[in-house]
Amino acid sequence: QVQLVESGGGLVQPGGSLRLSCVVSGLTFSNYAMNWYRQAPGKERELVAVLTNTGGNTIYADPVKGRFTISRDSAKNTVYLQMNSLKREDTAVYYCNARRGPVGFWGQGTQVTVSS
Repeated sequence: QVQLVESGGGLVQPGGSLRLSCVVSGLTFSNYAMNWYRQAPGKERELVAVLTNTGGNTIYADPVKGRFTISRDSAKNTVYLQMNSLKREDTAVYYCNARRGPVGFWGQGTQVTVSS
């Protein structure tokens, strides 16, 4: 049974930082690209960051470039999203996604709220 479990969300002031974690089990971690998505109230889910499983290449959505960093620890089957200089518009539920070709798995999401 594949499981992706996110953690690390919460309430943070504008300009603050959070680190999200996603622990993956039930699949061969090294065979999957790992992604972070987010969905704000009333909006569609959007891709935030990609980390490929071959070459470790990263791709970021324009709104988060220079502020967010995606990384993985293969020994812990964990992917991270370091979020710095947070803005109110970063408020959303953040989802971890594992993808290999057409096959994808999702976590349950973790809420990030940026507010003073």
